[in-house]
Amino acid sequence: MNFPTILFIAIGLAMDAFAVSIAASICLSTVSGRQIFRLSFHTGFFQFLMPVIGWYLGSSFSAYIADYDHWIAFILLGLIGAKMIRESFEDKHCESGAVCDNACASLKKNVKDPTRGFSLLFIAIATSIDALAIGVSLAMLKVDIWYPAAVIGIITMMMSIAGMKIGERLGSKFGSRMELSGGIILIAIGVKIVIEHVYGA
Repeated sequence: MNFPTILFIAIGLAMDAFAVSIAASICLSTVSGRQIFRLSFHTGFFQFLMPVIGWYLGSSFSAYIADYDHWIAFILLGLIGAKMIRESFEDKHCESGAVCDNACASLKKNVKDPTRGFSLLFIAIATSIDALAIGVSLAMLKVDIWYPAAVIGIITMMMSIAGMKIGERLGSKFGSRMELSGGIILIAIGVKIVIEHVYGA
């Protein structure tokens, strides 16, 4: 798998963390350097870890499904992408009256600082579940996991930092649009995998 493909997958996966980072910064109103580091580090680390876990799980049974592994990869990517697209249209209003992601509304109810404690762990895990399925897909495609996982983690960390900075200025509608874009990217990657397999590219 070449670098542009890995990069597009990484960007697609990072959209969830990007959107949540925007929502979190809106809910915080003012964001410190420590808050940015905590959120971006944890989202990046879990986005690195989850594909590795998924890859090892997928490797254990990939030999039994080699004849249709590309279709499984397509279905997984398609489902993830469709989920992201659907969720991008499910916005709610924060107490401030600004439109924001569901994550923001939930965080507003439960915690004062979403970059601390259990809420931080929840955000990191929730935004990286999709990466677990990507790891399974890469195992079925017999792609070595460490390089893609590192790229996914780094891109996620960078986009989380950018999301928190942007969230202070642009509001949360942008976050939902990015999640929509991420879903479209993942579906497109899935289609590309099937086309390459069918035509022997």
